[in-house]
Amino acid sequence: MPLGELQENLRVREGLPLTAMRRTLIAVLLSGLLLGPTAAHAHAHLERASPPAGSTVGSAPSEVTLWFSEKLEAAFSSAEVRDAAGARVDAGARLDGSNPTLLHVPLKALPPGTYKVHWRVLSVDTHTTEGDFSFRVGE
Repeated sequence: MPLGELQENLRVREGLPLTAMRRTLIAVLLSGLLLGPTAAHAHAHLERASPPAGSTVGSAPSEVTLWFSEKLEAAFSSAEVRDAAGARVDAGARLDGSNPTLLHVPLKALPPGTYKVHWRVLSVDTHTTEGDFSFRVGE
């Protein structure tokens, strides 16, 4: 059946002008696109750190604290801190017992210098993210 006849049949059967049918169809399609699957694939992103990324602190911190945007899986989340020579200066990372978005990284005594923090975490929605930043302990 040619397209013109099909359109005419639809118009007659539905009792609506073709332009109204097109508007309705477009509205339904747009609604489906806008309201369709809304489940976002969230990832745990670093929201802030102490000491802050790129900062210089006057005295050596006793730990690095990392705040994330999502709850973390303790068994699959880690962080380490290394000095300029690449030696680890942390004592392992642990997830906060009362706040699963917070990761603590206890540090050994730090002399003045630049330190790099590398983190890799798994959020409870099973997405892995990682990143790094540096901070400096001033003299």
